Amino acid sequence: MSQDGDDPEKKICVLLSTCPQNDAERLASFLVENRHAACVNILPQVTSVYRWEGQVQLDSESLLVIQCPRDVAQAASEALVKEHPYDVPEVIVLKVKGGNPAYLDWVLACVKGE
Repeated sequence: MSQDGDDPEKKICVLLSTCPQNDAERLASFLVENRHAACVNILPQVTSVYRWEGQVQLDSESLLVIQCPRDVAQAASEALVKEHPYDVPEVIVLKVKGGNPAYLDWVLACVKGE
């Protein structure tokens, strides 16, 4: 898994994306099935307040917390944007600064097919 001596945390990131609640499981399954992510946690209901087309909007959405290797984050983001029902989906990438090394190795292995 992390045989090159690098800390696994330096190779992992988390993507955040909100989506309609009825699309959350479909998007999460798509990302895991296509090896864009090792795991996607679905927070089933968040309230988002945002400005869209000049108006303040308030919507109930789901939040996807997506764990993947950093080297596939761009491809995962692009795949998510393509599958997402929104015109401008939120996709934010966060670097991981710590964690259970065994879990981080598992994330790498799942996406890499090891």
